[in-house]
Amino acid sequence: MKKFLLLLVLSILAVTAAACGSTEEDSEGSTNADGGDSAETITVEHELGETEVPKNPEKVVVFDYGILDTLDKLGIEVAGVAKGNIPAYLEKYESDEYENIGSLKEPDFEKIAEIDPDVIIISGRQATVYDQLEELAPTVHLGVDTTRYLDSFKENMNTVGEIFNKQSEIEEELAAIEDSIASLNERASEADQNALIILSNDDKISAYGSNSRFGLIHDVFGVPTVDDSIEASTHGMNVTFEYVMEQDPDLLYVVDRTAVVGGESSAKQIVENELVKNTKAYENDNIVYLNPDYWYLSGGGLVSVTEMVKEIDASIK
Repeated sequence: MKKFLLLLVLSILAVTAAACGSTEEDSEGSTNADGGDSAETITVEHELGETEVPKNPEKVVVFDYGILDTLDKLGIEVAGVAKGNIPAYLEKYESDEYENIGSLKEPDFEKIAEIDPDVIIISGRQATVYDQLEELAPTVHLGVDTTRYLDSFKENMNTVGEIFNKQSEIEEELAAIEDSIASLNERASEADQNALIILSNDDKISAYGSNSRFGLIHDVFGVPTVDDSIEASTHGMNVTFEYVMEQDPDLLYVVDRTAVVGGESSAKQIVENELVKNTKAYENDNIVYLNPDYWYLSGGGLVSVTEMVKEIDASIK
């Protein structure tokens, strides 16, 4: 009888130990009931909330071109992009290989639902439809906060690194960008040239200063502004060419919106008029036409920010 009870106790202990081992293995996420790998997720905090995103998502749709150029740089495949205004340096995404998920302001919800993505990445232009996109798939807002451009940019890049397990690559790229910015700041300080940034839109112009859409020229790159009173806004402060002449900047930076929204590029003919010809910028050949692909369409990407630094660096004499 004692022998029987001893065997019974040993059997119970063996079953219990096996069950505990199975529970521990499941809790570590190494296996699930079907014997496959369990899905790992990451909680992403962003401007519009918190979103649970799968690690290394396979089906990715992207509205923000800065994030698109980052994913392209890192060799990460995407399933769908917003076509219609894709920057020239990302023209490969015009191919039928990539689904068209609509325009920047009008997403194609039906197409996105058909793709059934693992994650949707958006920025400011899609913020108003965030809730609708969130119903289709985990949606993350990775737009740049222009009032804290560099910090916001680095946070977005680190988030991309965490989602796609590319932290070391991101760290290396950011280190190179920060080094180039430090060098630019030093050159800008030595040159001591003030600047005015304008957006040319057909025959109208608007000015941008610190904390604005293009304000990183002043806030991050260290080029002094000619006018500290420019109102910070998405669309800039409406100004005239008389204003440009009165401010008389050493450097005049021009972003040609018309060139990237389907019109004919005519900024040079419009900007270099009789009034502007009275400025130091014109007289010293310091009117710089910035690449609108980087400055207007994308920005906030590993490629675009690198190229933006190069353009401003080349303008400092």
